[in-house]
Amino acid sequence: MAGETLSALVGVDVGTGSARAGVFLADGTLLATAKRPLTLWHEPGDIVEQSGNQIWTAVCESVRQAVAESGLDPSEIKGIGFDATCSLVAVKANGTPVPVGLSGDPERNVIVWMDHRASAIAEEINAGHHRVLDHVGGRISPEMETPKLVWLQRHLPASFAAADHFFDLSDYLTWRSSGSTARSICTVTCKWTYLAHEKRWDEGYFRAIGLGALADEGFARIGTEIVSPGTAIGTGLTERAAADLGLAPGTAVAAALIDAHSGGIGTLGVAAESIDPAIGSRLAYIFGTSACSMASAAEPIFVDGVWGPYFSAMVPGLWLTEGGQSAAGAALDHLVELHPEAPAAAERAAADGVPLTEWLTRRAAAKAGEASTVIDLAGRVHVVPEFLGNRSPFADPNARAVIAGLGLERDEDSLIALYVAGLSGIGYGLRQLLDRLRLSGIPVASIVASGGAARNPVVCQILADATATPVLLPAADEPVLRGAAMLASVAAATSPDLPTAMATMSGPAAVLRPAGKRIATIHLKRYAAFECLQVAGRRIRDGEEANV
Repeated sequence: MAGETLSALVGVDVGTGSARAGVFLADGTLLATAKRPLTLWHEPGDIVEQSGNQIWTAVCESVRQAVAESGLDPSEIKGIGFDATCSLVAVKANGTPVPVGLSGDPERNVIVWMDHRASAIAEEINAGHHRVLDHVGGRISPEMETPKLVWLQRHLPASFAAADHFFDLSDYLTWRSSGSTARSICTVTCKWTYLAHEKRWDEGYFRAIGLGALADEGFARIGTEIVSPGTAIGTGLTERAAADLGLAPGTAVAAALIDAHSGGIGTLGVAAESIDPAIGSRLAYIFGTSACSMASAAEPIFVDGVWGPYFSAMVPGLWLTEGGQSAAGAALDHLVELHPEAPAAAERAAADGVPLTEWLTRRAAAKAGEASTVIDLAGRVHVVPEFLGNRSPFADPNARAVIAGLGLERDEDSLIALYVAGLSGIGYGLRQLLDRLRLSGIPVASIVASGGAARNPVVCQILADATATPVLLPAADEPVLRGAAMLASVAAATSPDLPTAMATMSGPAAVLRPAGKRIATIHLKRYAAFECLQVAGRRIRDGEEANV
């Protein structure tokens, strides 16, 4: 590449367990990736915390390694884009971290998205039936930021008062890179109750839930400059951030996305034979630790129990409706670890160099012969894998998993049965969401799958069969990083807008169509059993609570 003038882009993805960076050419060619692990602190009371400083260090190390392995000179990197989990970061104006937990450790200044410490507060908020809740399916989740802010004010008032900025993690990264306090429409609309279609915060809501202090300040600590994803913010990388990242000062910094939404941007533009290319007909399904499902429409459509509609929160000019599963990949990991054969199987998986769930997928496919017939291996085992509640379509954070049909078997076959039942259960949860969306007038005709748990075509075929909906499996690697790089492309003006970047950088996708006849009948019956168990679990729980 010596002598050539290249326009390259960096995408950064901060997930729950790692920070990753990828270097892309402007046409979408991936040159190199790198990642670093992140620390999670778990405490009783559903508390999960991280360190903003450690996250930044991991990001910088990943970017440096990826750029070095790409063979490019840092001057050839024209833009950088970020995505991250919807976690809450508290800092002082000079970047000093502010503690968010009872440990008092200032380095633990991030309340992770999956932290449910504010569950009771979320219920208090929901009882108020505030207008803004119409945009979160009628019920706010403890995973969102305003319940967490109320918790912080009540339990750690000194920290609440000391923080000059409360950022969504994505916006923290762009602030740390550029010095700009601009927030992304994606983060504040989807997780903070900002009304993007009206370009305002709802002052009455904040006062009603006990956060009047933020309203008194004109919302300066949570965002007064709100911009579209991909907008070039500030004057690019500051001298300090450029030195940390190993890039050139002034490199364009793009307004960010939540990680799942970056996966949506990175995949919805794929080309697939005989599949409607319209974004409004496609559901972006990001299947990782959790699962996020995103549908877009030209008009606002309110769906009970489903988040949104959010204006321009993912694709500019379109209304986003967002559902998902609070635990998906994590639910499968936890499920199989419950089985007595799991330790021995994990050793065999490690010997083969793959995670246990991947090893089980391969074993199941080998036993069944075909991807669609893997469901036969589930036998009489049924799983509702709601270990961390139901995010949608019931917005029930107190829901828990239900498992039926287990015997005394301790062998590999019974472990595979449990895994396949859990995987199909993930599919049935998605099918419930699709049913609700379609009944509400959102005509989803295909699912575009991405995320670590969706890389395997056998998994995607089971999802297609379980949902009775074609699944598109993008051929290009790293869709979430790719989405972040698309943001960088817009900020650096190598693409004129986000839809153009999506069309240019997405690439093709394989189409996995749902099986018919016998397999379709099996899934229809198992779906009915799934819903029966789900209702039974809810009735048992509600009956227990009524008797307390």
